[in-house]
Amino acid sequence: MTFDTNVLVWYLRGNARAQAFVSGVPFDRRWLSAMVYFELLQGCTSSKEVRILRKFVGKNFSRVVPLSEQISHRAGTLLERHAVSHGLRAADALIAATSLVTGKSLSTSNLAHFRRIRGLRLVSFTP
Repeated sequence: MTFDTNVLVWYLRGNARAQAFVSGVPFDRRWLSAMVYFELLQGCTSSKEVRILRKFVGKNFSRVVPLSEQISHRAGTLLERHAVSHGLRAADALIAATSLVTGKSLSTSNLAHFRRIRGLRLVSFTP
């Protein structure tokens, strides 16, 4: 399973439901899109927070999936189909493409951002 940024923001803010949700997925099945990691880094306000985030990711995810040519191409296709009609944004396209290319489901609390993407398996998270 891959995780959308919103699930991990809840986790890092101490939300018990988010922490139980992530912990309930076996470690070897917890993957993270590099795009999610980038979004989390963007929210850091100090080098201390960056270190905490790096440690969190290393401890809680078995793999951070890099943005490959295949993922980038798939994200571009998703944007061509959904950006104008449904407001899909580049970061969400890359996150969805990572899940599609790896064959993993995507857990998110923002189903509306992803529900129109054909073939994407979504797992709803409610904080």
